[in-house]
Amino acid sequence: MSAALVLADPEPATRGFLERHLLDDGFDVLSANDPREAADGADLVLLGDVAALERWEPACPVIVLGAAGDDTVDRVRAFQRGCDDYVTWPIVYEELLARIRAVLRRTAPPLGERLCVGDLVVDRATRRVSVRGRTVPLSGKEFELLVRLASDPERVFTKEQLLRDVWAFRSRGRTRTLDSHASRLRRKLVAAGARDVVVNVWGVGYKLVDRVVNPEGVD
Repeated sequence: MSAALVLADPEPATRGFLERHLLDDGFDVLSANDPREAADGADLVLLGDVAALERWEPACPVIVLGAAGDDTVDRVRAFQRGCDDYVTWPIVYEELLARIRAVLRRTAPPLGERLCVGDLVVDRATRRVSVRGRTVPLSGKEFELLVRLASDPERVFTKEQLLRDVWAFRSRGRTRTLDSHASRLRRKLVAAGARDVVVNVWGVGYKLVDRVVNPEGVD
C-alpha cells in the first residue's frame, strides 16, 4: 500500500535525499516546511523540527528526525509531546525505512478477515476465495496479490507498489512476474464467474474492478 508521508525538514539537502529514496520505495511524499500545511489526510509525518510538536497536535503518527547532538532528554521530551519514534543523524536510510514501516503497521486500521467485492469473497483467515460460492484455487502469490487489490478495489495500484507489497521487490524492472500472476489470477476468477476483474491500467498498474457493484447488481 502506498502511504502518504509528509516530509517536514528545514534542511533542503535532507529533504531532497529522503524524498528521492522514499519515492523510489513507493511512498507518496509531500515536502513542507510547516507540517500543519500538509498533514491533513497523511499517514505519517517525518519531522525535522522537534519544537514543532509543542505548537501542533498531529492527527497522524510522527517520526522525529533528531539532530546528531540530541541526547536522552531530547528524545524523552519528544515522546512526551507525542512522537511515535525518534531517529538521530547520521541516519541510515534502510533503518529509517524499517522504522517507517513498523510505525505504519502499528497504526494502520485492521483489515477485515473477509473482503467482499461484489460476488467475490476473500477470506483472509482461511485463505479461501470464492465467486458466488464457487471456490477459486489460487497460488500463494496470486492470493496475496488479490488481497492487496481487494483492500481498495477501485484504486489503481502502481506496478512498483504491487511488486514491493507482494514480492518485496524494490526494482522497477521486474514487471513480468507481476503481469503473469495478474493474468493467471484474472483467468481463474473469470472462469469462476467473476466479470471485469484485475483491470490492467496501461502504463500504470492494476486495480481489482472499475466499479464496485453489490451481488444484486444494485448500486
